[in-house]
Amino acid sequence: MSLTTQISAPVIQASALPQIVPSSTCLRCDVCCRFPDPDSLLRPYFTGSEIARAVAGGVDARSFPSPSGGQISLIPDEQGEGFHCPAFDPATAHCRIYAQRPLDCQLYPLALMWNERHDEVVLGWDVKCPFMREQIPGSIQEHAGRVAELLKRPDIVGTICSSPRLIGRFQEDVVQLSSIPQITLALSERWGDVTMHRFTLEDLPRMRAALDRSGLPAPQSLAAYHAAYHYMCNAVLPYWWTELQGAFCLFIESPDGWFMPLPPLTDGPIEEPLAAAFAVMRRRNGYSPVSRVENLTASLASRLRSLGYHCLSKDSDYLYQADELAVLAGARYKSQRALCNRLERVKGIEAKPYTHDDRTECRTLLRQWQGQKLRKGLDLFGRLLLDDASSTHEVVWSHAEALGIGGTVVRIDGILRAYTFGYWLTNKTWCVLLEVADRTVSGLAQYLFRETCRTASSRGAAFINAMDDAGLSGLRLSKQAYHPMDRIENFILSESRGA
Repeated sequence: MSLTTQISAPVIQASALPQIVPSSTCLRCDVCCRFPDPDSLLRPYFTGSEIARAVAGGVDARSFPSPSGGQISLIPDEQGEGFHCPAFDPATAHCRIYAQRPLDCQLYPLALMWNERHDEVVLGWDVKCPFMREQIPGSIQEHAGRVAELLKRPDIVGTICSSPRLIGRFQEDVVQLSSIPQITLALSERWGDVTMHRFTLEDLPRMRAALDRSGLPAPQSLAAYHAAYHYMCNAVLPYWWTELQGAFCLFIESPDGWFMPLPPLTDGPIEEPLAAAFAVMRRRNGYSPVSRVENLTASLASRLRSLGYHCLSKDSDYLYQADELAVLAGARYKSQRALCNRLERVKGIEAKPYTHDDRTECRTLLRQWQGQKLRKGLDLFGRLLLDDASSTHEVVWSHAEALGIGGTVVRIDGILRAYTFGYWLTNKTWCVLLEVADRTVSGLAQYLFRETCRTASSRGAAFINAMDDAGLSGLRLSKQAYHPMDRIENFILSESRGA
C-alpha cells in the first residue's frame, strides 16, 4: 500500500506527496490489507466521507458498522487462515478502491500513533513493511518530514482531531520519526486530558482484576460482569478504557455517542469515579441522553437513585437451576425432553469441545443459520443483531481461549450442525454466550442447550445464566419455556435532567 495521499475533507494533492514505496514491492508484499484476527486494531479507519466514497466504489455498506466513521469490518480469507480488507483482492493483490482509499491507508507505511507515555502524537514508520529493508533510512526520514509538515496544516489537524481513532496505540515495531505537536494540542483542547486506551486482548487481565476487586461477579449476578461479554463486540463498536479516581472505566464509542457498558469498577466508593465518568461523557456527547451507564445491579441502582441519578430498568437476565436443566425431569419439561430424546437416538450425532480447527465449519453454519433466520422474517432490530453476529462470532472463534470462553460443537454424520459458547461467571455459574443450531434439524437447539447444562452441572455449576432476551418476543418465549428460577434485574443509570 503506497502513499499517494488525499484526505476526505481537506485534500493533499498527489504531487505534494509522491509515492515512495515502489509498486513492485507492494505487489509482492503479504503484509498490507491482511490481518491475523477479525478485531485487529490495525484495520483501516474510514471517515464518514471516505466511507461514502468506498461504498460508491463498490464496497458493501455493511462493511462499516457506522456510516459516520470507523474501522472497516474484515472478511475471512477463503484461501487461508487470516482475514483481509473487503476492498482487497487477494488473488491480484490489488485494492478495488485504490484511488479513493482512506487517509489511514494512504499514509502507510507511515503511521500516526501515540508515543509510549501517551502524551504526544508522533509519526512513525512501520517496520513490518518490507520496504524498510530495501530503502536507506535517509530517504525515509526525508519523506516523513514532508508528510509531517502536511499533517500540521490546520485543516488536516481538524480532520484528524474529528476522527481521533486515526491515531493508533503505541507500537514497538513502529520507528518514531517526528512529533506532531499541533495534533497533540488540538486533541487535548477538544477531548480533554483524560487518557483513553483502546480495549485490546492485552487489557483483559486488567479488566478481570478490576471486576474481582469490585465484587460484582457473584453466582446470581448479571452475565455482563465478565470481560468476554464485552470484548466480543469490540470488532463492531470500539471499546475504550481509562482509570478515573482509581476506578477502571470502560466506554463504548457508538454512532450516537459515548456510554459506559459497566459502572466504574472499584473496591471503594463509586461516587467520585462515577461523577468523573459522566464528565468525560459530557465532554464527548454534550448533554445528550446517550450518556449513560448500563448493567447496574438493583442494589447499586437504588443507592445511586437516592443521590439524584435517574435509573431505568432494562431487560433482565434469565437464571436457572443447573441440575434441573441437565435432566429436564417432570411434566413442565416434557416437550423439551421428548425432542432431546428423539434426537439422541439419531445415529452419528456427537458433541465435542470446540477447537480452533472448527472455525471454518462454524463460519459455514453461521451463514446457513443467518439465511434461515432471514427467511423466517425479522424486524429491523432483529436484522441488525443478525448482521453484527458475523463479527462477534468471528472474535469468539478466534480468541476463545484468551477470553476464557469454552465451546461445544455438535456434528451429525460428520457435518457440524450446531455450536455453543459460554464462560464461568463464578465457579458456580455458567453463562451461555452464543448458541447456533441448524433450524432444519428438529430438537437440535434443545439438545444443544441440554448438553451445555449437563456439562456445566457435571463441573460444579449450580446455576445457568442464559442472559437476556434482547427484547425479542421469540427469544423471550424460548427462555421462559425453561422456567427460570429468577430474573436478575438490570438497570441503566443517567444523570437527572438539570444535573
